[in-house]
Amino acid sequence: MKIAVFAGDGIGPEVVAQAIRVLDALPLRVSLLDGDVGGVAYRKHGHPLPAETLVAAREADAILFGAVGDFDCDHLERHLRPEQAILGLRSELGLFANLRPAKVFPGLEDRSALKPEIAAAIDLLIVRELNGDVYFGEKGMRTTPAGLRQGYDIMSYDEGEVRRIAIAGFEAARKRRGRLCSVDKANVLETSQLWRDVVIETHKDYPDVELTHMYVDNAAMQLVKSPGQFDVVVTGNLFGDILSDQASMCVGSIGLLASASLGERKTEYGTFGLYEPIHGSAPDIAGKGIANPMATILSLAELLRHSLGQHEQAARIEAAVGRTLADGILGGDLGGNAGCSEIGDAVLARL
Repeated sequence: MKIAVFAGDGIGPEVVAQAIRVLDALPLRVSLLDGDVGGVAYRKHGHPLPAETLVAAREADAILFGAVGDFDCDHLERHLRPEQAILGLRSELGLFANLRPAKVFPGLEDRSALKPEIAAAIDLLIVRELNGDVYFGEKGMRTTPAGLRQGYDIMSYDEGEVRRIAIAGFEAARKRRGRLCSVDKANVLETSQLWRDVVIETHKDYPDVELTHMYVDNAAMQLVKSPGQFDVVVTGNLFGDILSDQASMCVGSIGLLASASLGERKTEYGTFGLYEPIHGSAPDIAGKGIANPMATILSLAELLRHSLGQHEQAARIEAAVGRTLADGILGGDLGGNAGCSEIGDAVLARL
């Protein structure tokens, strides 16, 4: 089994190091392939996603990813900025389905921005499309006939792109509680109208799954008002980016949410994927040893489950994280004072 490890920028190396400590403690024979991404890669190789990093990604059964983002690179042309590393990996490797689970750990209900009794009901999965929408559509800067600068980003999906993410959503719902909510903006966007039409067509193959639809503005409101109503949410790239970050604060902290980005490629052990915490590089706290590594550790659990077929070890890691939180060992993002390595020690002690 081979895992490509791309730690990236900011707190990426710190949180990934703790996840690797957990991996090393498991009874598994795994080879690690290192690679540079993001601002670090740009400084070393002149590009945020060097060719050798992409080679390592293709050789591996899965990728454990830290974070990319560096304020010192904001002046670069867009195709050279650190964030292009993750976008490039998703595109080059065909990773179109992003799975972002959100569930409140017992005992952390009062850490949510919501009322504890509302937060306690959260147990949902956001399935976000990754390879389309405004992030990958035609974009640029131009001048209007009136001489004004105008920026544009084209949102688009074809029916094939929608159908494959709809299938991912229905399959996920079938394995959970059998309910899928498709989020769009079909009342004003043609892209969303196609989205809704194709999701409805795909539903014919999943009669055992209950399908509902919700406009994205209402979905954002409902995530705060009554998040317990959601089982699986399937949505586009832009809406999914926003809603999944909102969901993170509903459960208490962005430092607790893992993600899996999957495609169609199968390995000897499961489905190839890229796994990362949903938080960013947090350059303001990088190097201080205070970052919360739990989202990365939980991302490792998702990696073991989906790409390496190690369901027992994945559940073992999740249980250890749960016990650590229940014992009151919390990072600064949750109002505690435990540091990055201290949290890693605690999870290891509870494996």
